[in-house]
Amino acid sequence: MATGKLADKKVMITGATGFLGSNLAIALAKHGCQVQALVRSKKRARPLQKAGIDLFEGDLVHAKDVLNAARGAQIIFHIAALYRPAKYPDRIYRKVNVEGTRNIIRAARTCGVQRLVHCSTVGVHGDVKSIPANEHSPFAPGDIYQKTKLEGEMLVQKAISDGLPATVFRPVGIYGPGDLRFSKLFKIIYQGRFRMLGSGKAFYHLVYIDDLVRGAILCAVKPQAVGQTYILAGPQYTTIAQLTDSIADAFNKRHPVGHLPLLPVKISAAVCEKVFRSFGREPPLYRRRLDFFWKNRAFSIDRAAQELGYSPQISLPQGLQRTAAWYLDQGILNGRRPERTYVGLDVN
Repeated sequence: MATGKLADKKVMITGATGFLGSNLAIALAKHGCQVQALVRSKKRARPLQKAGIDLFEGDLVHAKDVLNAARGAQIIFHIAALYRPAKYPDRIYRKVNVEGTRNIIRAARTCGVQRLVHCSTVGVHGDVKSIPANEHSPFAPGDIYQKTKLEGEMLVQKAISDGLPATVFRPVGIYGPGDLRFSKLFKIIYQGRFRMLGSGKAFYHLVYIDDLVRGAILCAVKPQAVGQTYILAGPQYTTIAQLTDSIADAFNKRHPVGHLPLLPVKISAAVCEKVFRSFGREPPLYRRRLDFFWKNRAFSIDRAAQELGYSPQISLPQGLQRTAAWYLDQGILNGRRPERTYVGLDVN
């Protein structure tokens, strides 16, 4: 990888306390970049500071905070987003994912950056009808997160047409050591409590964290990436049933058995979501979480491979085994929730 082109460059990153953002920030620092991160809490981000990353406390929704963190930057990675908590009203999603992106674009222009790398999501394609989907597949966002991520991406696309040197990447589901989002799925499979909702025939696509970090860096260093959009995913997609069987294999456990009808659970989730949201609390079950079981998510990485030289190195079985081992080591599968962990990478 042409990471030498990044050495000694000043790089600003948002979302540096998240799973992707923290791994990317640490990888950039290891490659000699001067990394400056916009964080909401310096205390929470202290491990990043120990890794040599300069912290700028502020909020993405405040233009002055964004500009302060971006000053002097030659490259900006915009990773931050409000992901999927169901307790927040739609206006909060729009404020973070749309207006926050607008602040990033303004800062990029003011600072005259060489490249803005914007993290979108394959969720903008919704339930994929033609397998595998690619960068030109129709947009079909299905929830407020996906809708506002698409709105934010469209702001970047407009800025590109106006001359801003930017690249957009759309990742699939991100997993690996350090991730907690998939820990519930691993846990109930490990404990033998998983029951499939629906047929299990829907497709799902994952990308291992190391591979995604490499892909994001390629978006920053490849000249041909300017003005382009890339789907970054792992080497293979699979059905939900195959995925859950593979997770069981990673633990040397029996494959999950039994199916439950999806529709009654969807109805229950809608009621649960409405009740808990009225109190400003996160519901234990909500509809967007059920998308995992029935929406098709399968994508082609041909464009990124051909234009960027993107080549994911970690197979799905390898990645699942590494992730399962990390969950076991951390005690997560026995109910322990660790302090935020920055695993870090050695990206070549």
